Amino acid sequence: MTQSTVKVKIQKFGNFLSSMVLPNIGAFIAWGLITALFIPTGFFPNESLAKLVGPMVTYLLPLLIGYTGGKLVHDQRGGVVGAIATMGVIVGAPDTPMFLGAMVMGPLGAFVIKKFDGAIEGRVRAGFEMLVNNFSAGILGGILAILAFLGVGPAVHGFTNLLVAGVDWLVGAGLLPLTSLLIEPAKILFLNNAINHGVLSPIGLEQVQQTGQSLLFLLEANPGPGLGVLLAFMLFGKGTAKQSAPGAAIIHFLGGIHEIYFPYVLMKPMLFLSVILGGMSGVFTLVLLGGGLVAPASPGSILAITAVTPPEGMAYVANFAAVIVAAVVSFIVSAIVLKSSKKQEDDIEEATKRMEQMKGKKSSVAGQMNQNQGTLPDIVDKIVFACDAGMGSSAMGASLLRKKVKEAGLNIAVTNTAISNLPSDAQVVITQEELTPRAKNKLPNVYHISVDNFLSSPEYDKLIGSLQNDITEGQDELVETAEKEAVDVEPQADAEDDLLLEENIFIGQEFGTKEEAIRFAGEALVKAGYVKESYVEAMIEREGITTTYMGNNVAIPHGTEDAKKAVIKSGFTVIQVPNGVEFNGEQAKLIFGIAGKDGTHLEILSSIAVICSEQENVDKMVLAKTAKELKEIINSN
Repeated sequence: MTQSTVKVKIQKFGNFLSSMVLPNIGAFIAWGLITALFIPTGFFPNESLAKLVGPMVTYLLPLLIGYTGGKLVHDQRGGVVGAIATMGVIVGAPDTPMFLGAMVMGPLGAFVIKKFDGAIEGRVRAGFEMLVNNFSAGILGGILAILAFLGVGPAVHGFTNLLVAGVDWLVGAGLLPLTSLLIEPAKILFLNNAINHGVLSPIGLEQVQQTGQSLLFLLEANPGPGLGVLLAFMLFGKGTAKQSAPGAAIIHFLGGIHEIYFPYVLMKPMLFLSVILGGMSGVFTLVLLGGGLVAPASPGSILAITAVTPPEGMAYVANFAAVIVAAVVSFIVSAIVLKSSKKQEDDIEEATKRMEQMKGKKSSVAGQMNQNQGTLPDIVDKIVFACDAGMGSSAMGASLLRKKVKEAGLNIAVTNTAISNLPSDAQVVITQEELTPRAKNKLPNVYHISVDNFLSSPEYDKLIGSLQNDITEGQDELVETAEKEAVDVEPQADAEDDLLLEENIFIGQEFGTKEEAIRFAGEALVKAGYVKESYVEAMIEREGITTTYMGNNVAIPHGTEDAKKAVIKSGFTVIQVPNGVEFNGEQAKLIFGIAGKDGTHLEILSSIAVICSEQENVDKMVLAKTAKELKEIINSN
């Protein structure tokens, strides 16, 4: 197994752990606030309201984690069985908050019911589906709850106590600051949320039950180390890194988005020493002064930390001192590194790309802070969406932005094309993030915008806002000419009805991988007579260039630019996948297989784009019971 493969597996496991906790952070904060306010040592001691504290931490929080973990594995059905199984570990060890037990039993329960559903698929008589589904979930969930009660609960209880004892030993031996040697680099590389919410939070919540607070919640969440790095760049950095550091510092410290400082550290690897020493000094301060929180601080903002700091004792002094000390130490070391650096220009954009590669996903915050877009012209006449083939994602994006431009009263042409055909008179070019470098190579001197969601990107509204101050007159002719370029041949009325037929709409499908889903869509296009057999492999190849996931649970797989010659005529196939299939970390529940020839597909594709830009419409199509019903939803909008 290669190092890259191991890293990917660790990333996926870490992301899965944190994905069970992160959606429920609001509940953790609610519990933490009630605890801080109403327990006997709280701000407003209240014996009656304090009764909420125990049931919330014993039942509510573990059940939410178990349900969420189950739903991640097998949607709603997996969530229900996961919650039932989680109840077994809760009752099996009532003296221990079963967060770790929920992380085990939630996904396990969902996995069992998922395997059962796969085994009986297609074997249940019509009319008996609901009976089988309900009883299977109840029986399997009950069995798992009993097993969890008898075995898993006591085992997790013992393991949790062992972890807590280990932390206590580290504190007693004065070794807890050494955890920063692991935590700070791992945060920056790929495991920040997994460390905090998948490992530290469950142990910390057990400590809260015993002592009323836990400093583990601040091992990863302390914003001090990152703040010190950003302050050093503000004073001693160069180029775009120095310019962007003030905004990044505000987002990091007040917004709690630590990810934004990661590229600054990666730009100069010696800065790893800054955050490690800053983290160690912060932990040492917490241990020395007795700091800690009553609940996880998420995001790791100074505001969130303040909200869940217990009122008694020296907690506020200790916590704020830990942040300040960590920031000062990190700043001093960072300043030394930056002042001694021989490199004259800091390439923050390149560092952001390295961070995204290591994390295995895009960083919307860091990317937006450091994106090199070029300069937006004072007067914009033409906006071009570009993708690999120019037949799918770019056409949908252009349709949506064209609608927004019209609603804003702007006379600006919005077209779409393949990257290889980008016109020289384009002033603004919009592409998917992975394709932006190609577009920049083609037209390096225009204003480039990268998006990761063609259906609902915030970049559209930002662009419209910038352009509304530059409205010009006399552009109507330009708009008409450019919009004709977007559709090479106007759709013929008698051909439109043949683009999307009921027999090419497939309801209630399930796929293990996106490749299976794309191949299914391609073969359906072949059977319908829209494309030649070779087009299917071109669809798989196109997905390898950059994902065809558009956002809002919608994917639009289609062929490469070279595969246009394999298109016989324009047409669509629609595959409904209620349980979703993963497209690069996102769940696609509606898949539109596209074959486009001579632009005759663009009118209906434009209509689909407008419909799917509203999540409510997508949800209706996902719930449709027949092909006719789904098609009517498309036609009614």
